[in-house]
Amino acid sequence: MPTAIDLRSDTVTRPTPAMREAMARADVGDDQYGEDPTTNRLQEQMAALLGKEAALWMPSGTMANQVALLALARPGDEVITAREAHAGWHEAGGAAANAGVQIVEVGEGGVFTREQFEAAIKPAGLPVFPATTVVEIEDTHNRAGGVVFPQDEAVRICALARERGIASFLDGARLWNAAVASGRSEKELAAPFDLVSVAFSKGLGAPGGSLLAGPREVIARANRHRRRLGGAMRQVGIFAAAALHGVEFHRARLAEDHANARRLAERLAGCAPVRLDLASVQTNIVVFHLKADVPGTPDAATLVAEARKRGVLLNAFGPRTVRAVTHLDVNAAQCDEAAAQLAALLGGR
Repeated sequence: MPTAIDLRSDTVTRPTPAMREAMARADVGDDQYGEDPTTNRLQEQMAALLGKEAALWMPSGTMANQVALLALARPGDEVITAREAHAGWHEAGGAAANAGVQIVEVGEGGVFTREQFEAAIKPAGLPVFPATTVVEIEDTHNRAGGVVFPQDEAVRICALARERGIASFLDGARLWNAAVASGRSEKELAAPFDLVSVAFSKGLGAPGGSLLAGPREVIARANRHRRRLGGAMRQVGIFAAAALHGVEFHRARLAEDHANARRLAERLAGCAPVRLDLASVQTNIVVFHLKADVPGTPDAATLVAEARKRGVLLNAFGPRTVRAVTHLDVNAAQCDEAAAQLAALLGGR
């Protein structure tokens, strides 16, 4: 049977032979003693790349996001995010279970404005209200289709947060994609924020690992929370080596993934049963909706199941919403083939 075209996520990539070689050569030690030289090098380089004082390796992006909330908020506090943010939708309720915070969603399409943020801040001095202590921006925004958060607005939001004594956190799991799409450096994108996370296991193709970067005293608190959550790892230099390789060799090629996502999206947008805003296809994620008023249009679960039979793997993101993600392990020809198979299932050509 031919190899499936796997568009479920950019997390499904396998390390390239060169990345495996880098992992095999990695100099390692016990990270909990601060003695893993490759991890230390990664942390130093990423702190510099992101323009922050210090950085801390994390086993996963979800743990990085959870640790960020633990380090910046208190139980009972409120965190403001864009609608359908990863923190509220894809972390198994961790914000509530671990940090004890509640999330308020504002804006539309993965973005929000300074004015919407300001309107959502709870008034101080009234004991019936939770304290708003963190604003979190996801860039790029997963469920909104990989959109890039407007940098000018991020600067305005973070400036207001600072005025109000509210911490700012950038969930930059796909910040590498945002940098390529916007033409801005990761350092510039991270600059307005107190704390930032990045992931190595998505667009950069590493087998695991994320990272938090920010002020030294916040990173010191984060290190304690990482241990408390079970993130005390040992010879993680093999993961750090993969991350370093991905940062060096796989960042520029993300433009290929973005171009492939656009090819796929344009073909799907031409199918009558599909609702897809091409303006949202800014990076490597394509989120499209299946119209209920077009006769014979399948729901998301049915389309995903039928596509699998044809060797195309996708994710249902809702009853009539589907996501496809391009990445290192799918090329332009495969994306064209996937688009053709999906168009056939949707009554197109």
